Amino acid sequence: MGSGAGAASGGWSRRRFVGALGGAAAVTALPAPAPPRPEPGHGATNPDRATPADPQPHATAPRPLYLGTYTSVEGGGKGIGLATYDPTSGSITGTGVLTGVADPSYLVLHPDGRTLYAVDEQDDGAVTAVRLADRAILGSRSTGGAGPCHLSVHPSGNWLLSANYTSGSVAVHPIDDAGALGERTDVVKHSTPAPGPGQQGPHAHQFITAPDGGHVLAVDLGTDTVYTYRLDERRGTLTEVAQAHTRPGAGPRHLTFHPGGRYAYLANEVDDTVTVCTYDSTTGGLTIGEPQPTGSGSGTNYPAQILVTTDGSYAYLANRGHNSLARYAVEADGAQLRLLDTVPVSGDFPRQIAFSPDGTLLFAANQKSGTVSVFQVDAGNGELRLAGEPFASPVAVCALPL
Repeated sequence: MGSGAGAASGGWSRRRFVGALGGAAAVTALPAPAPPRPEPGHGATNPDRATPADPQPHATAPRPLYLGTYTSVEGGGKGIGLATYDPTSGSITGTGVLTGVADPSYLVLHPDGRTLYAVDEQDDGAVTAVRLADRAILGSRSTGGAGPCHLSVHPSGNWLLSANYTSGSVAVHPIDDAGALGERTDVVKHSTPAPGPGQQGPHAHQFITAPDGGHVLAVDLGTDTVYTYRLDERRGTLTEVAQAHTRPGAGPRHLTFHPGGRYAYLANEVDDTVTVCTYDSTTGGLTIGEPQPTGSGSGTNYPAQILVTTDGSYAYLANRGHNSLARYAVEADGAQLRLLDTVPVSGDFPRQIAFSPDGTLLFAANQKSGTVSVFQVDAGNGELRLAGEPFASPVAVCALPL
């Protein structure tokens, strides 16, 4: 539940949480930037790691940036925000807005770089495809659930995976050769175990593909469980093969894998912890380790998302409440996290963070302040340095740099 505090208050609406938040001024409609160049692999298996640098002759030319928001709350956006960023300085320039997509709170790119997908985080949940060459909306499909808050593309490029937060279910949609979506091929509601302390039901928060490509994992905040499924890549159906349980009331929210594929890191929203997990690619089973601190101290804090650098040396955690980014050293080939420090995010309530494709910049979407902060990432020691003033974007809940 991307709003954070709602998990502790019995599962109230994510959108109601942001309804009282005032956003920054809406992006005005300006000429659209050039479409992105295809970047195979970006945003597929693990969208939370930077991908190899794009070896283009004009590497300093402005790059596209897409921004997620809520359209149904006061101060929210009008659709998917359009912007560009300087890949050297990190400076962001607003270029307009793509209307016609309701509550696009999470965005992801197809591995071929041609199509963008957005959740429509509403009671009648849907997912929408956008062709980037001309920004044409290719249509929307029902997710079969309420409040979809996360989506990812299977590495094959043939399936879109989405998580319905409010109804606690996950869905699969086929992707055709043009990038458009077909009707869902499966939807599975998390019925067991029973909801954790303070929860009224399951709350699927993330749905991703494991590095082996043979398993897909769903993180459920409401049941304190990470579910592993085997995806039938011919029919698009799911078969549950394993469950991994956090301690009661942890409220797991976001999982990302170390590039070695054997370990993963789980951000727990409700009890304000991070855990190292061991992954068995043979069975798809995940073993969840002991809780570790987020660097937030004794104050109220809701961890949002964790990223890992491409070389697997450092990890970063977005802390909502403490309003910081925690930096960890990744040790023992991925088996250990060691908290190094935290830096202020220069915004309020960092809902989501993302690397630029070359890993030199980190973007933080700050929900309550309606801003996007950009940080330079030191390749040697992993330190973060704020790159100028944050960019105003109404109820910023997702930043997708291409």
